Amino acid sequence: MDQFKQISTFAEVASRGSLSAAARAEGVAPAMISRRLDALEERLGVKLLQRTTRKIALTNEGASFLEDCQRILTDLEAAESSVSERNAHASGLLTVSAPAGFGRQHVAPLIPSFLSEHQDLKLTLSLNDRVVDLIGEGVDVAIRIASLTDSNLIGVKLADNKRVVVASPDYLKRHGVPRSIDELSSHNCLAFSADGSQRGWTFRQNGKNMTVKVDGNMVCNDGEVLHDWAVSGKGLAWRSMWEVGAEIESGQLITVLDEYTAPGNDIYAIFAQRRHLPLRIRAFVDFLRQAYNKPDYWKKF
Repeated sequence: MDQFKQISTFAEVASRGSLSAAARAEGVAPAMISRRLDALEERLGVKLLQRTTRKIALTNEGASFLEDCQRILTDLEAAESSVSERNAHASGLLTVSAPAGFGRQHVAPLIPSFLSEHQDLKLTLSLNDRVVDLIGEGVDVAIRIASLTDSNLIGVKLADNKRVVVASPDYLKRHGVPRSIDELSSHNCLAFSADGSQRGWTFRQNGKNMTVKVDGNMVCNDGEVLHDWAVSGKGLAWRSMWEVGAEIESGQLITVLDEYTAPGNDIYAIFAQRRHLPLRIRAFVDFLRQAYNKPDYWKKF
């Protein structure tokens, strides 16, 4: 019980951003919260939080541990709720937000099947590529593709994902295969741009993430267009595996610079609360996680 309380307290502190806020939520003194964290770090033998009088910050070990803790706590709460709500069923309105491209391919097609299992639910799906304010905009659950480092968010990992640099065999035959990040400057890079600001491509080199600004003669604010340009041999593109996996398997696209691929950009379901999570949200998140984790799911795209 003490070990579980330590884990629960750690997750509470990380999500609320301070010891005092976590203490108020749990109805105990801040000193009690501090003792639990000290005991947890001593038991694990690692530093999870950098604490000062003004703020706290997760260490790298703490960020990794937090993700596991949140999943465990969410699964435990779901298990308890399934027992206490055996005769309950999901109902009401569920509001979901997802990135436009991913939502079209991997959320919208699954919704009819989900609603056939939960016939008392209505679902509104909003597709856009901006980061929505869950509370302010009344969104129950948002699908995000990112490295989840914001400790104020509560997320459940739905599937692994990474971004890779791809090109068609024809393009690589004509222009050569880049062997290092420096060689990108001599290639036509199909870049994504939103609101006039061009995003760089992120790589992993010497144990650190680095963002490289690329250049090319074709820029677009729609990922699907960049994908199509890459397939048709117009240049290199930096795309997510969920988007180009099928073309890589079929040989239409080839990955390059694989040794520089940065971690992260996994697929998460984000919601504003963990405790007393409505059944409609739990049901939807579990449905997506089960669908994405079927062995043959990603091979269909």
